[in-house]
Amino acid sequence: MPDREQRTPFYGVVMIIAALAAAIAVSYYGPTWLRVTVYILTVPVVAVGFVFTLRDYSR
Repeated sequence: MPDREQRTPFYGVVMIIAALAAAIAVSYYGPTWLRVTVYILTVPVVAVGFVFTLRDYSR
């Protein structure tokens, strides 16, 4: 179980980077409906990634 706890912050950072990269990519290319969809999906993915990254396992 400790190994899994050590990987959780890494997964959070990867989620944040992937979501932001997707938002940046569609801001330059893609139709408007795709941009809006990606922007809407980026918000919850970044929020979950933020929680994963800063989760406290000290208890």
